[in-house]
Amino acid sequence: MKKTKFKKTEIGMIPEDWEVKRIGDEIELCYGKGLPETKRIKGKIPVYGSNGIVGFHNESLINGQGIIIGRKGSVGEIKFSERDFWAIDTTYYVKLLKKGDIKFWYYFLLTLKLNKMNSHSAVPGLNRDNVYEIVEKIPDFEEQQKISKILSDLDSKIELNHQMNKTLEATGQAIFKRWFIDFEFPNEKGKPYKSSGGEMVDSELGEIPKGWKVSKIGKEFETILGGTPRTTNKSYWENGTVAWINSGEINKFRIIEPTAHITKEAVDNSATKLMPKGTTVLAITGATLGQVSRIEIDTCANQSVIGIIENKDIPSEYIYLWIKHKIIGLISNQTGVAQQHINKNNVNELEILLPDDSLMLKFKEMMRSIFKNISINCFESQNLSQIRDSLLPKLMSGKIRVPVEVSA
Repeated sequence: MKKTKFKKTEIGMIPEDWEVKRIGDEIELCYGKGLPETKRIKGKIPVYGSNGIVGFHNESLINGQGIIIGRKGSVGEIKFSERDFWAIDTTYYVKLLKKGDIKFWYYFLLTLKLNKMNSHSAVPGLNRDNVYEIVEKIPDFEEQQKISKILSDLDSKIELNHQMNKTLEATGQAIFKRWFIDFEFPNEKGKPYKSSGGEMVDSELGEIPKGWKVSKIGKEFETILGGTPRTTNKSYWENGTVAWINSGEINKFRIIEPTAHITKEAVDNSATKLMPKGTTVLAITGATLGQVSRIEIDTCANQSVIGIIENKDIPSEYIYLWIKHKIIGLISNQTGVAQQHINKNNVNELEILLPDDSLMLKFKEMMRSIFKNISINCFESQNLSQIRDSLLPKLMSGKIRVPVEVSA
């Protein structure tokens, strides 16, 4: 990093080789366009609305990389497309008026908190004229490129981890389905069991391999219904050290950080209980009803979450994949008018197929490696995100300067 000298300007001290510029002189926020019916054909071109991708079609409005900003609805939400895209009429897309690095402008715009600039009372909206009048310090083109490279390299690694995890998860689900749904696990000769004439017997779940059995979740595992410590009691929530999640977290692929921390006193005086990492969690009410995830930390949860804890014979990986496979059938038991929900008894009564011990051991050994790598990738991405978020304001303010040369 190079030492920075600063100069005094109308917006304060800035790096001496940067300039104070009006945003409207550097970029144009162009109106997106509604997609005509004649173009509503599924394709590979992403179509962006104010909150992200809303579909894929076969024509583009903008060729190449670009920035999309929510104009109506999700005001000020900023997305970046690495390839050709279409931006609909609830968005702006960014056009550079002068030589600049488009990826730099994406990161720069993230620092302006455009989502706080709602200019309409009834329907949220972003007035581009208000954005244009912002005056900020801007580095030259070469430094823009260096800044964007540092930040985009971090984002690229995060995205790579995400794609790796999708592949690992799909691999685990494919093996699970082949072994425990199609019953084509390798027999003693290494051949697919069912199609090689393996003996099948009737059960509550239909035909299953001989020697297997059907049980119920509540009979085989400890199930935990969460709870919320009294929010009016500050001693339950201030300076807490025990992780606690709400049901919104179940939307996440894996849960690696809590919604909040509560105190041990809160745990002792409420219905919430600590669940060990590896527990399968599912949301049982509200907007997240039917979502399934897996916790990678020890944590408590609120009353809209049920956790299923592994036992010494049935590993957490099998539980997770079984619940993922059965969740649609499980939530078909939902009741309630104002808010649909299922209850702990519905979960406890869910049937589960239990293979013989030797096959389960082989499956456990195979899945442990897959699930461990998923966990490692999740925590690495979390760390990289924190580094990126820490660097972003410092790079954009000039408090941290990049070297003249950035190695590839």
